[in-house]
Amino acid sequence: MSTSAVVIGAGVSGLTTAVCLAESGMDVRVDTDRPPGATTSAAAGAMWDPYLAEPSDLVERWSRETLSELTALSADTETGIRLVEGTQESRVSRDMPVWGSLVGARMCLPAELRQGFVAGWRYRAPLVDMPRYLRYLVGRLEQAGGSMRRHRYGTLDEALTQASVVVNCSGAEARFLVDDASVEAVRGQLVVVENPGIRTFFCDDTPGAEDLTYIYPHGDVVVLGGTAEPGAWELRPDEGEAREIIRRCAAVEPSLAGARVIGQRVGLRPVRSRVRLEGEWHEDTLLLHNYGHGGAGLTLSWGCAREVTERVRGKLPSPH
Repeated sequence: MSTSAVVIGAGVSGLTTAVCLAESGMDVRVDTDRPPGATTSAAAGAMWDPYLAEPSDLVERWSRETLSELTALSADTETGIRLVEGTQESRVSRDMPVWGSLVGARMCLPAELRQGFVAGWRYRAPLVDMPRYLRYLVGRLEQAGGSMRRHRYGTLDEALTQASVVVNCSGAEARFLVDDASVEAVRGQLVVVENPGIRTFFCDDTPGAEDLTYIYPHGDVVVLGGTAEPGAWELRPDEGEAREIIRRCAAVEPSLAGARVIGQRVGLRPVRSRVRLEGEWHEDTLLLHNYGHGGAGLTLSWGCAREVTERVRGKLPSPH
């Protein structure tokens, strides 16, 4: 076998896992059917934001570990990570999320809320330019001696012949690669526009809202979102959806009305009732699964990658 470990998938979960394995001293190759810039991760907003996910105790730990790492990386401008202040707001009364204490969140005063919102919390957290961040991770992997190969696996059995350790970070494609019908693709679309001067982020966190609405400033551009369409696999942007995204965001932030559109991105969130992080032996090959993060791939990335690395190095059967 030519490598010690093969990681399937070059999204944020796959690349972060590969970096952790390579920096632990392993010989690592990432096999991917599409370059990092064409993955779902590259189409993300993206911000550290713990979505509701199970198992909750592990998700809390993975989120906390990732927050610490992303915060440290924000000191390096090459990462595309910045600590940005902003608000999550709700159109119905609700308490601040339990993770608010991790980022020093405080409840908004009534005068701080946008029109139509009755509750919210202000905090500072990592905001990530994902295409740039993915390029940083590729560079870090290569610096640690790792490599990448364009390859699409038709079956998992083929991958198991490639290395003594195989890590499955195939995202929504795990539905087919490992025949996991519990993985559902939830299509997300966003729009990138010229920044009219926005410096703080906004996210509509109204429980049960039919549409996603978020505004993430990245220097000269602003990422506007979004959509969440279960079971939709279409990767081409929908112009009608794009117009509706801009309309919703401009209703919250009027300066966005008429902003020049730079581009659109579409990705498939790998949604599952529980994140799958577990290992199994196939003769002499250790197979670990690391997928099903839904919209929280970035938020859980470093915590899950370190979990995988610890299990590989110690052959641990349990995360506890």
